[in-house]
Amino acid sequence: MNPTMTPGEEKTIPQTRRESKDESREPTPNAPRPTLDPLAQRSEAETARPSTASAVSALTVRHLSVFFGENHVLKDVSLDIAARAVTAIIGPSGCGKSTFLRALNRMHELVPEARMTGEIRLFGDDIYAPGIEPVVVRRRVGMVFQKSNPFPTMSITDNVTVGLRLNGLRDRKLLAERTEQSLRMAALWDEVKDRLNAPAISLSGGQQQRLCIARALAVQPEVLLMDEPASALDPLATSKIEDLILELKKDYTIVIVTHNMQQAARMSDFTAFLYLGELVEFDVTKKIFASPAKKQTEDYVTGRFG
Repeated sequence: MNPTMTPGEEKTIPQTRRESKDESREPTPNAPRPTLDPLAQRSEAETARPSTASAVSALTVRHLSVFFGENHVLKDVSLDIAARAVTAIIGPSGCGKSTFLRALNRMHELVPEARMTGEIRLFGDDIYAPGIEPVVVRRRVGMVFQKSNPFPTMSITDNVTVGLRLNGLRDRKLLAERTEQSLRMAALWDEVKDRLNAPAISLSGGQQQRLCIARALAVQPEVLLMDEPASALDPLATSKIEDLILELKKDYTIVIVTHNMQQAARMSDFTAFLYLGELVEFDVTKKIFASPAKKQTEDYVTGRFG
């Protein structure tokens, strides 16, 4: 069970993985974890890389295509996601933004008939390599959904520590320390420290979303994915989420899907524009909004369509 998922979901995870030329090769038992080949050569022309991108890429995506049955949702997407930065994914509804996000931690595999081609590496590790379990990937790449999903029968504390306890942590002192640390990082500690045993559903909508962020942070992921985390919140709660994201990027790589152009412009360091499953443009956010290279990008960010 993964703390970023609703109860019962993980039982239904289909054992799917990407298609490749090596698809027929069976993984060997106890195979060593794949690592990045330092001699691997990649064509710069094949990769979307902003001119001022970070020297370190947290995620490298190469020729990613995702299918749901016969529906081809993402089409040959390649880009580098910088470490300790906020990358925004923008585009009209149905363009593949959420699918792209879920492919980064294999959440799309929860959908029947889902399959992918291409490669995604997390700090050099191929997350779709044979023998790599999805639950391990999701521990390293956390997810926060559009609608807050705290476990309704659990207390605030239990919601934060559920992932740790499922991973075998039983030390009460350490659990208490991680609870406070995670709630502080989620800017929620001062609001709930006197009622940690209260039901999570007693919190407001904005507090519940920050609790879900704290739950994701408790297992200490390397990357945090956010699928429109503030779309259902009021302006004050939205402002708190945005301030939190800007604070978290000091220590975490954050990828956020948003329909809000102003939000993308003021929060993100890099922006990727998707349209009909294709990556139209990817660059530094200031350039995307001030002087995009593609007219289609300009039309979208200025509200001419979408």
